[in-house]
Amino acid sequence: MSLPNIRTLYDVVEATWPPASITRVGPVTIRDGQGGGKRVSAGTVDGAFTEADLDAAEAAMLALGQYRIFMVREGEDTLDEALEVRGYEIVDPVNVYAAKAEDIATERPPRTAAIPGWEPLRIMEEIWAKGGIGPARINVMQRANGPKTGFVSRWNDQPAGTSFMAMHAGIGMVHAVEILPHQRRQGVGRFLMRRAAFWVLEQGGHTLSVICTQANEGANGLYASLGMTVVGQYHYRQKTKD
Repeated sequence: MSLPNIRTLYDVVEATWPPASITRVGPVTIRDGQGGGKRVSAGTVDGAFTEADLDAAEAAMLALGQYRIFMVREGEDTLDEALEVRGYEIVDPVNVYAAKAEDIATERPPRTAAIPGWEPLRIMEEIWAKGGIGPARINVMQRANGPKTGFVSRWNDQPAGTSFMAMHAGIGMVHAVEILPHQRRQGVGRFLMRRAAFWVLEQGGHTLSVICTQANEGANGLYASLGMTVVGQYHYRQKTKD
């Protein structure tokens, strides 16, 4: 079985990290993120568009009390150029990784290194909070439909890290990986990812995926070292000035 293509993984991102609601303004999908970050607040454009469509989309975003931001996917060069002309700046280019779950689930981590469970425990919320992942993003996790779980890691007899993942169409996508600073570089992230791969297989899935900003050298190094493949990218265009 081959890896899913980037269009499929865009759908997985949407399903596993969903906005509170979506509306359509012409060819533009407007997302109400309710403070959950760029992924759940960014507009996307499907097909041909006009400047009037972009004007209407900007107005809809502002009406929600959100900043003006678009997700630009592969092949959307015309949109990218139009937004640049409008004064939108590139923010957070993202790599989208995938691997066959069976290729990552080759060594089961120690039991306490990655314990699955949902609803989130208080210690998970505390670890996420230290990394800037607060209640609004936990609300995003709560909105995800279908199979989902969190993982909490305890290492060296102390809390170490946490993550969240959900499934869509047989593909598990990992989100919100957070390792406490004093527990980094000890394999905790690797434990969480390997346990996530086992969980995908346990749910009858076939692919493990994760998204990561290109600037996060440590995370990119981890996913590459596990043998995960960059299937594609996307970036945001954000406008902060008129």
